[in-house]
Amino acid sequence: MKVAVVGTGYVGLVVGACFAETGNDVTCVDVDPAKIAGLRKNVIPIYEPGLGELVERNQRVGRLHFTTVLAEAVTGAEAVFIAVGTPPDEDGSADLRHVLGVARDLGPHLAPDAVVVTKSTVPVGTGARVREAVASTATVPFHVCSNPEFLKEGAAVEDSMRPDRVVVGADSARARDVMSELYAPFVRTGKPILFMDVPSAELTKYAANAMLATRITFMNEIANLCERVGANVDQVRRGIGSDARIGSSFLFPGPGYGGSCFPKDVQALERLAAAVDSPLRVVAAVHAANEHQKGRLFAIVRDALGGQLAGRRVAIWGLAFKAQTDDMRESPALVLIEALLGAGATVVAHDPAAMDEARRRLGTSVTFAPTAYDALEGADALVIVTDWNEYRHPNFDRMRAALARPVIVDGRNLYDPERMARTGFTYRSIGRPAA
Repeated sequence: MKVAVVGTGYVGLVVGACFAETGNDVTCVDVDPAKIAGLRKNVIPIYEPGLGELVERNQRVGRLHFTTVLAEAVTGAEAVFIAVGTPPDEDGSADLRHVLGVARDLGPHLAPDAVVVTKSTVPVGTGARVREAVASTATVPFHVCSNPEFLKEGAAVEDSMRPDRVVVGADSARARDVMSELYAPFVRTGKPILFMDVPSAELTKYAANAMLATRITFMNEIANLCERVGANVDQVRRGIGSDARIGSSFLFPGPGYGGSCFPKDVQALERLAAAVDSPLRVVAAVHAANEHQKGRLFAIVRDALGGQLAGRRVAIWGLAFKAQTDDMRESPALVLIEALLGAGATVVAHDPAAMDEARRRLGTSVTFAPTAYDALEGADALVIVTDWNEYRHPNFDRMRAALARPVIVDGRNLYDPERMARTGFTYRSIGRPAA
């Protein structure tokens, strides 16, 4: 099948490469000439394990193409995926200008009965607006459907090739047939394609992200309570996660969620609900609690250093909002760094993948260390923000020798508190007794 993907951001590039991998003829289009020139040379603009190999292989065999010309991508395509950004507007609602602009531009180039697929995360009602925008310029019959993505950064290729489920909002047999054919190779193990109406598909994406954000935030709140009452969040987490009705996923406490999806989707859902006079009070509380949680690491490190941060040197391990990505959007590390610098501390940081992005965002206000151990030299404290694998089993003797003060604030609960005490560290974590 000939497929067009408009937008080569995180979602568009992964989706396009995975559709090509299953034998389709895929053309990805973007307005950024530099990005397209790089992709043609297999230069991947994001850090995502496995994606580079997928792009290189499918370009080499002629199934994956990149262009800046919309007509070149769309002409003759049976399915056209809109995968452009929907950044939060000033009030937190989703900004649909790019989605609707693309929809209008598609019209003159569509093949008869082409299926226009909204892949971007959009609020309920967008499908109708996309249909109207396409119809304003189209000269042939077409179909519209919603196909929200459920990709985890750091595991996007795996999630795309082996999805838990595929959600499709479609209101025509043609759209259902095209989407069934496209996704058949991905659901051979019996995972479902869930067909539903377009508004339900649009809401499913927001509801899923809000539920996951709620679990994270609930566990963070419980962790904070554990610290006050002398409980251990690790034991509490295991106790509740063993309940089959609850499960253990997304119950690990930390410095708050970040990234490109949860923060903006939670806010967009909150705004959508308020606009139709059906406020989601739980979702509003999740957003507020997460913003508060992002300040927890600063409070802990300030307390661990006796309340005095001016002139202190603080090392940070991890800048991306999660491991296996270079994405720093809404990262708790940014909140921590801003607070440390504001308190007069010097910050030296390391991240296995996000150093270039950090330099772009932070400039010379932070010193960037070539290795994790280099970041520790002469530091008064280490703060762990991101749970990269290389931080999980370090050489503690080497760490203690490098640090000016043996203070570790572990925002991901990577280490055993008793072992850290025996090794000679002052160790603070989230929701566990201090060591």
